[in-house]
Amino acid sequence: MPRPEKVQAVDQLTEEISQAGSIFVTDYQGLTVADMTDLRAQLRQAGIRYRVAKNTLLRLAARNADMPELLDHLQGPTAIAFASDDPVAPAKVFHDFYSRLEKPRVRMFVTERRVYTQDDLKAVAALPPREEMLAQLVASIESPLTNFVGTLDAIIRDFVGTIDALAQKRTDDGG
Repeated sequence: MPRPEKVQAVDQLTEEISQAGSIFVTDYQGLTVADMTDLRAQLRQAGIRYRVAKNTLLRLAARNADMPELLDHLQGPTAIAFASDDPVAPAKVFHDFYSRLEKPRVRMFVTERRVYTQDDLKAVAALPPREEMLAQLVASIESPLTNFVGTLDAIIRDFVGTIDALAQKRTDDGG
């Protein structure tokens, strides 16, 4: 019979897994308390929840949340990070931290149901933040439209200029 606190922990983990936009499964082994505190502070500042949990509870929560992608990576000391929107923010924090200490190792991460490995972390960390990428997308969509409007404006301006010149010439000619 499961204890109520474990049932509650599984329910909470299930909810966090279900609501997360990105999930990072890490191995925190070898980190000192100071390092772990520093890592948690950096993640918290980026709006990321970071939890250490027992693998059995994480497996139950992953099954409940229909995330079988996580199951094979829940072995040994495991901490899991939950990011709401931007997968780049936690990737940057983990990559910078790993570059400095070579810990913690990101076993895998999932973004929009797609699984990535430690090797993909550097590429994702190099991406600009989500807001900047959206701004670039809008600019690339807006640019041709702006050019089109500018071209139409130039045609109308030239046409009006030609009409004005003809009117001026007729006025000067006395007609």
